[in-house]
Amino acid sequence: MDNFSFYTPTLYEFGRGTEEKVGMLTFLTGAGKVMIVYGKAYAKNNGLVQRISSSLDTLGIEHIELGGVQPNPTDTLVYEGIRLGRAKNIDGLIAIGGGSVIDTAKAIAAGIPYAGDFWDFFTGKSQVKEALPVGVVLTIPGSGSEGSGNCVITKSDTAVKLSLRTDSILRPRFAVINPEMTFTLSAYKTAVGIVDMMTHVLERYFTTTPRVEITDRLAEGLLMGLMAEAPRALSDPSDYHARANIEWASTLAHNGLVGCGRREDWVSHFMEHEISAMYPDIAHGAGLAVVVPAWMAYMAHHKPSKVAQLGRRIFGIDMRDDRTAAIETVAQLRAFFSAVLRMPLSFKALGIESPDIDTMVERLHANKGDIIGGYYKLGSSDTRQIYELMLAPEQVAARAASKNSAEQPEEDIPAAVSAAGAM
Repeated sequence: MDNFSFYTPTLYEFGRGTEEKVGMLTFLTGAGKVMIVYGKAYAKNNGLVQRISSSLDTLGIEHIELGGVQPNPTDTLVYEGIRLGRAKNIDGLIAIGGGSVIDTAKAIAAGIPYAGDFWDFFTGKSQVKEALPVGVVLTIPGSGSEGSGNCVITKSDTAVKLSLRTDSILRPRFAVINPEMTFTLSAYKTAVGIVDMMTHVLERYFTTTPRVEITDRLAEGLLMGLMAEAPRALSDPSDYHARANIEWASTLAHNGLVGCGRREDWVSHFMEHEISAMYPDIAHGAGLAVVVPAWMAYMAHHKPSKVAQLGRRIFGIDMRDDRTAAIETVAQLRAFFSAVLRMPLSFKALGIESPDIDTMVERLHANKGDIIGGYYKLGSSDTRQIYELMLAPEQVAARAASKNSAEQPEEDIPAAVSAAGAM
């Protein structure tokens, strides 16, 4: 196990009616005038924004609103929020929604006190040294942004999607989590959130750090709990306890707990960001449902040990050979994504008939480096093959017929990998 620092300053108020405490929680941050950030009509139409406003009014906290956050949030609304926040002299933000709303609020919080362009933080040109306090009222679990210092924004003019990671500055000061607010979520939104949570765990689980048994077991427990509760929440959207367990898992999957003492990977997220940056209508979790099994299928051939461990402990796979066990693990994960969560498993299922893999690979390595990955080092030829494992059979045939000069022939993909990633 490696040395680590673990600091999670977020105060969690969990349970029924906790949104009524937002005024007091905001008061405790020291903010006197806040910006309420939310998405489309949901938070307004169900009265949640009004309830939050009333809670703030009770404590004499002034507030303004900024609505309209879209999935896969872009810099456009961030710039608008920074301009408005400065003009109105706000000193705090409250995000009502899921990851897109929270990430937008975080970017605004970092951008208001910064003299330069907030995008500098995402490109590495500058580091976040101060930010306004952010509070969260969570309505869509999945991103885990309510408990992390992370943030993902897309630059609208270039379609570059980048993540920002801070240890503590952008962690929300408080997160209000009432599972009842998720009862009206569609099965699809519930499922894409669960895939995101599972991937947050897996990005940390796949590590080269030896002897991390405790954090491994924590990660495995979260995965098993999510897989047990998912069908209950999907069959009965008003099952409070299923929703509560899923929401708590969302936070624990991404607040750093299951990353303690280990090196992390994050290639699956990087690869998905390139997909949803090019095709912004795709939900992040849906993209991950396609990426993660393909990445794991590639690992089944190149570095199967941890994939095999996952399968033995989570799916009860009883195979002594790591490679064989890893291939079966991929099959079991794909079956869960498809049969239980009804998630897509290929580019075609995502609605992408002719994916521009060349551009994805080029942008991936331009944004993240020539060699990426913590569990297994991947160059452009590797990531190209992983993207190709996301093709449906008819898409493979179409690419072969087009004789694309940049194409990696199907026969160059090891048979075991191709079998593990087959549709």
